[in-house]
Amino acid sequence: MHIEKSKSKQEKEILKVAAIEAIIKKAIICRIGLSDGENPYIVPLSFGYKDKTLYFHSAAKGKKIDIMRKNPRVCFEIDINSAIIKAEDACKWSMRYQSVIGYGKAVLLQNADEKRKALKIIMSQYSDRPHHFIEKKVQKAAVIKVAIEDMTGRQSGSG
Repeated sequence: MHIEKSKSKQEKEILKVAAIEAIIKKAIICRIGLSDGENPYIVPLSFGYKDKTLYFHSAAKGKKIDIMRKNPRVCFEIDINSAIIKAEDACKWSMRYQSVIGYGKAVLLQNADEKRKALKIIMSQYSDRPHHFIEKKVQKAAVIKVAIEDMTGRQSGSG
C-alpha cells in the first residue's frame, strides 16, 4: 500500500503578516476559546480587526463575560475558504482551508469613546458605510478588546 506524505507544517505555514491579515479581513466569524477552570469554552462571534487587535461586542452579562473576568487569557481561531477535497481513495481525501490561530488577553472596555471606536471597527469588518450608535446601547454593551500577542496562519489546498 502506498501512502502519500502530506505537506509538512512548514509548507502549510503562512509567514507574511499581510497574508495573515488578509485572511482575517475576509472572515465573518471569529471563534474565541476561553478557559473556565477545567472546562474549555469556545464561542463564535462577529468581530473587528485593526492594528493587531480584535474587538467583539456582547451582552454585558453571560457565560463568556463571567469566564473572561476570571481568566482573561484567550485563544482565537478564524478560517476561510474551507472545503472538502474528495478523491477516489478515502486516504487521499483532504481539506482546503486558510486559518489563523492566535493568543491574547481580553479586556472589557469601559470608556464610551473607546467602545464607540471599537464598535465602528467591528462594523467595518462587514460594511464600508458609516455607522452611528445609540448612546444608551453603547453604554449597555460589553465591548471586548483583545491585543494579539501571537498569531500564526496555515493553509492547505488552493486558498
